Amino acid sequence: MDQKVIAKQMMQFGKTAIDNSFKAMSMVYEQNEKIVGVFLEQATGLPEDGKKAIKDWMATYKSGCENFRSLLDDSYAKVDSFFSNAQ
Repeated sequence: MDQKVIAKQMMQFGKTAIDNSFKAMSMVYEQNEKIVGVFLEQATGLPEDGKKAIKDWMATYKSGCENFRSLLDDSYAKVDSFFSNAQ
């Protein structure tokens, strides 16, 4: 078997593994976001500044995950293009 085909299959396997891991991580984040939202609604003793800080933190985390996902997709597209051109 050609080394390029093997390398492309390895890359596709890695991409699938990362995609599945990212989906699982996203599901966990969504559940945590719901739980934190309920907690913040019921936390009467927490000042508004504290609630805002937690909401900002959650939004920043979500934005970082989306940026990371975008970078991964771009990188895999470049690698896939490399293997397509090499064949």
